[in-house]
Amino acid sequence: MTLRPIVRALIVPVLGLSLQGIAAHPAVAEGDAHATVNINQASASELARLPRVGAKLADRIVTHRKDHGPFKRIEDLMEVKGVGEKMFTSLKPYLTVSGATTLAAKVSSAGSRGGKGRGRSRTKKESAAKS
Repeated sequence: MTLRPIVRALIVPVLGLSLQGIAAHPAVAEGDAHATVNINQASASELARLPRVGAKLADRIVTHRKDHGPFKRIEDLMEVKGVGEKMFTSLKPYLTVSGATTLAAKVSSAGSRGGKGRGRSRTKKESAAKS
């Protein structure tokens, strides 16, 4: 018995799911695959365009850069308070340490934390009408 048919049967669906995940990423889905922010040159307002980055975190990034010098690699951004591995993973497609900042608009972080059920909860009437 050979394992090739079994391996193919297992690998092909897994690769298909992986490619679907890539296509569903906001940067790829919106056609902004090359929209990046140079973390060594961007202003606080440009950094705030990144998903899940607000004004306070953007200011912390700029301050860290002034105090410690330019980032040598994008992973060094995790040295900034408020940027952990999880957040860095969501920012990584948009980051660079060289070149120009090309990200022109705020990237929505919708869908990065959970399902549809977020937001306002239903009233008793709405729940009763739904069932």
